[in-house]
Amino acid sequence: MPNNSLDGKRVLVTQADIFMGPVLCEVFSRHGATVIANTDSLLSVGAPATIVAEADRVDILVANLAIPAPTTAAIEVSEDEWSDTFNALVHPLARLCRAVLPSMIERRAGKILVMGSASALRGMKRASTYSAARGAQLAYVQALGVEVANFNVQVNAIAQNFVENPTYFPPEIQANPRFQERLRREVPLGRLVGATEDAEFAAYLCSEPANCFVGQVFPVCGGWVMR
Repeated sequence: MPNNSLDGKRVLVTQADIFMGPVLCEVFSRHGATVIANTDSLLSVGAPATIVAEADRVDILVANLAIPAPTTAAIEVSEDEWSDTFNALVHPLARLCRAVLPSMIERRAGKILVMGSASALRGMKRASTYSAARGAQLAYVQALGVEVANFNVQVNAIAQNFVENPTYFPPEIQANPRFQERLRREVPLGRLVGATEDAEFAAYLCSEPANCFVGQVFPVCGGWVMR
């Protein structure tokens, strides 16, 4: 993809200091975008609208949302764990979209990309809370995508796992021999998807050649969901 594919576009990246945030900012900037790298908390009801307003015009919203994934057995999940996870991953997404969409619809142009998780596409033990929240994100993307497509606004998601990032696969985990064995056993690719590989795909989905994608969820996980 040409390095100027996002020239003139203003891109808001949320939680830009965690998960895929740093590499997304780097790659989108390299493709010519003006990146608004926001690191503010999204937990309060009014925070997403404030962030969008302070960003001024937003051509592309990259909803990069992450928390350490709970690993509680389903029958032991507390009310706090359940609500905290949805408060961090699901509610901010809807609020961000409600804040950014009116101007996109008025301009009849815009893109929203959610950096989601493939844990919503394949069952995992001790991941019921996290998978449910990530699944809600993807369902929201599918519904919202078809709702706003007629306004030339594209909403899509990357559902990733086994992608290099500091939140879920920091260097100490990657260096663990047991983790390397797990990669060889569970991931057909046999390695982590590179952070830049993932971010380049994200940049493509936010470019004009990707205008045909509507409410779609793209697994980026080295084939993990196929097993």
